[in-house]
Amino acid sequence: MSDIQTLEGRITAALDRIRYSTERMTQAAPVTEPENTDQIASLTAELDDERTANAQLQERVKALNARQEKLAAEKDDKTAENPALSGLEAEVQKLRASNAELQELNTQLRAAAVEGSTSPELINRAILAEVEALQAQRSADVAEMDAILGELKPMIEEA
Repeated sequence: MSDIQTLEGRITAALDRIRYSTERMTQAAPVTEPENTDQIASLTAELDDERTANAQLQERVKALNARQEKLAAEKDDKTAENPALSGLEAEVQKLRASNAELQELNTQLRAAAVEGSTSPELINRAILAEVEALQAQRSADVAEMDAILGELKPMIEEA
């Protein structure tokens, strides 16, 4: 029993020392607010403003993406409705492909001319590519005129 009383006394003494040390620390260094509270408040307000602006910009981006998708879908629908526009799109693709081939062949022809050796086969391929490019350009022009006439025809009939 005396051991319990001894232990109880030791615990009480330790708690008293802790209480005394805690009181001395709070008296020596009282808890105060930081000196730059105005700066912290200002920075917090700016951070909140930036978060709000960021959220608004994200919403705008979503709205613009939705609008762009809608316009692309409308363009695809309009192209599908008008066969002349579909034909024009196909002709433009052919024109691009033949122009790319023509550029490649001309590059090869220039390289051969620089080397001093011109190949008749290369010259023939370049001329054929040029003829194909001219035919594709003419087809694209015809398709474009058909598309324009297709758009103008309903307007003329209404007038």
